[in-house]
Amino acid sequence: MERLPGRPLDTARLGDHLDRLYRAAFAYVGTQHEAEDLVQETYARVLSRPRRMTPGRELGYLLTALRNTFIDLRRRRRPEITGLDEMVSAMPDSRASARPDHGLNAAEVYAAIAALPEPYREAVAAVDLAGMAYREASGLLGVPIGTVMSRLYRGRAQLAATLGQTEIACDD
Repeated sequence: MERLPGRPLDTARLGDHLDRLYRAAFAYVGTQHEAEDLVQETYARVLSRPRRMTPGRELGYLLTALRNTFIDLRRRRRPEITGLDEMVSAMPDSRASARPDHGLNAAEVYAAIAALPEPYREAVAAVDLAGMAYREASGLLGVPIGTVMSRLYRGRAQLAATLGQTEIACDD
């Protein structure tokens, strides 16, 4: 039996990446409930069989698994109940750290991110929501760093236009 490179995936550390995965999932689907389901399905798939990887690469692996799970689920998507998305997105955030005065703004931003074209949404989710460096996002998305930067710029510009801002906030 051929031995795979890397070490077995440290399942005890997977919870360390939950917040980043949730933010990326929310950007993909646009609702709290669907984002939670997407993250749960991703973890179920990853934990369903042994994985080996280089230590420190777990987040990139999980984001790739999240993206692939999103694509798979979208292909098998069942008809949606009309109005359910609006009801779920209007629900208040139950986390203690949530600030009520920012809840509506965050919902608007996530909805705008979910409405972006897929290449821009993936770049924004990887860099701005999951906090990945351009190089990490480049590896995750399978495109050159310049393409990540370009997609990120265009995605941010579309978000600014959608949300009615005149400036693009860039930390990078």
